[in-house]
Order: sequence, then structure tokens, then C-alpha cells
Amino acid sequence: MHPVLSSVRALSWYLLAWLALGAVLACGLALTGQAPWPNALWFAVPVCMVYAFVCPSAYYVCRAMPFARRALHVGVVLFAGACTVAGGMGWMVCVAWNRLSLALEQSWAGIVMAPTLGWALFAGAAGVYLLSLLLHDVLIAMDQMHAAQQRDAQSQALAQQAELQMLRAQINPHFLFNCLNSISALTSSDAVGARAMTIALAQYFRQTLSLSEQAHIPLEQEIAHCQSFLDIERLRFGAKLLVDTTLPDGARAALVPPMLLQPLVENAVKHGIAPRTEPGTVKIHASVQGPWLRLRVENPLEPGAAGASAPGAVEGIGLGLRNIGQRLRSLYGEQARITQQATADHFVVELTLPLTPPAHGANA
Repeated sequence: MHPVLSSVRALSWYLLAWLALGAVLACGLALTGQAPWPNALWFAVPVCMVYAFVCPSAYYVCRAMPFARRALHVGVVLFAGACTVAGGMGWMVCVAWNRLSLALEQSWAGIVMAPTLGWALFAGAAGVYLLSLLLHDVLIAMDQMHAAQQRDAQSQALAQQAELQMLRAQINPHFLFNCLNSISALTSSDAVGARAMTIALAQYFRQTLSLSEQAHIPLEQEIAHCQSFLDIERLRFGAKLLVDTTLPDGARAALVPPMLLQPLVENAVKHGIAPRTEPGTVKIHASVQGPWLRLRVENPLEPGAAGASAPGAVEGIGLGLRNIGQRLRSLYGEQARITQQATADHFVVELTLPLTPPAHGANA
């Protein structure tokens, strides 16, 4: 809705301004000898009050084709056409009201509308509409700038939150204790495995620390970080944890926020693999479809587990998905989407975001 029409107070001030403009028009008609004062006021004020409800349409014209997306020649044609139509409407309002006034056959109603006056009213209405278009252009640009600043502030806040989460993940006691216990158990039975797990754990923490300092990273790097996490978990779970990764060449260099997939992979292991007695596969699939990058993380669910058949009912995953959804919205607006689907034996999370090549990722 137009901002003026959304508030009684704003609408009152707006109509008051047009009432004053009607008085100015009446003054012009009277001082130039076009009509006596009573006739000029009777003609000008109602016409301006009616035309006041035509000018807000400029808001929708400017919104349909904002200044930032509008070529100069397109803007000239658009504004010229809109002003011509609005000027014609203004002129028709003048003619219609004047004919109605003359029909009253009162000395104070109606004016003599010569062709020159008709053209002047047309030009005046078109000029006022052009001024309205320019004013709405500025107001919409200011609104968009304000919205961009808010989104940027929200993005920074979420980035800080993500950084804190990453730092917290570095010292996640459960993950660290499990790894240390596994290493302790392996030292007596499999020294080579204990060494491999220690190296993998160090590599994972080193990568996490490095990612926390970047705004965007190539998808290949994000999946490599997930792979480091899975390597550690595979040492814990052994053959029970299987991994299937699909990363086509066209998606490798696509820029994504760091730690975008890692929480999904961690949840897939925690809720999909840990409770199982049989082997299960965590699938990470990336694809490029036109201008979109699609990411999919899938894990098995224990058949018959509580809530396994209810979409989105896997306990403990909701908060992580909400956080990822907020990060995507702050970075990409309505262009990004996150969906989840739970079946009787599988849980799938899909992310869709704009494909951002490295050349356009200034923050990478």
C-alpha cells in the first residue's frame, strides 16, 4: 500500500497540501483573468482534490521499475508515457467538472475553458505527475538503501553469531571428549588408528579456525571441511558410517558462507548414524541448475524411531535449520530457500541459493 494511504495522519496532511495547491491554482486563474475568484475556487479546489488520488500511482510506477534496474532510455520513455497519461486524466477531470458546474447554471460555477487554458491544465497536471515520479524515485531509493543497511547489519550480527558458534564448536566438549576417548581406546589396540585420529582432529580444528575468518569460501572447501569432520567420525564409528559425496565441477568454485553444510552433516551423523546398529550412508549432493546452487544432505533414520515418519520432527535439528535459514535470508533475501523432508527411513535437507562465482565474491 502507498505510504500516504496507510496512515490517516499522513493522508490528512497529504490532502491538506493538495487543498493548498488548489488554492494556488485558483489564485492563478483569478489573477490571470481566466475566471472570477468564486468560479476559480469552485473549479480549482475540487479538481485538485480528485487529482490528488491520481498522483500516488507514481509510487507503483517507480516500484515496478526501480531506478537501480532502469536504463536511462527506458526511464525517459516510462516517465514520458506516465506523465502523458496522468496529464490526460487531469485534463479530463477538469473538463468533466467544469461541464458539471456549467450545468448548474450558477454565476459562481464554471469557467470559460479556452484551448490555451486546456493545454495549460494538461501541461500542469503532467508536470505535477513528473514531480511526483521523481519524488517517489528518491523515496524508494532511500527505502531500499535503508533496507540494505538493515540487512547488512543483520548479516553482520548473524555472521558474528556464526563465528561464535564456530568458536564454540572448536571446544565442543562432547565432540572433543568422544574423540579423546576414542583415541585413548585406540592407543592400546591400534596405535596407527590413534595417530590418524589425532591428526584428523588437529586438521579439523585448524580448518575451523581458518574458516571463521572468511565471509565466503568455495563450496569445495566447505565440503572438504565436512569431510574432515566425517573422517574423524568414521574413525569412531568404523564401517557403520558410509559417506557418498557428489560435487560436480560446475559447483566446486561456487561461493557459500563458511560452515553452511557442517551443522547439517554433524546432525546427520548424530541423529542418523549414531543410533543405528547397521551401516548407514550420509549423502552430500551438490548441483547447479541455471543460476541456482542446490545442496542436499541426506541421512538414514532408524526405522520405527519416534518421530521418524513426521516431517521435520527429528528432535534437535530444528534450531540448526532455523539458524542456517536466518543466515541465508540475511545474505540472499528471498532468493535463498531451505527445506527439510523426513520419511520413514530418511531425513533430507535441501538448500537453494544463488550461484555466486568466485569473480563476484569480493568477500571471499
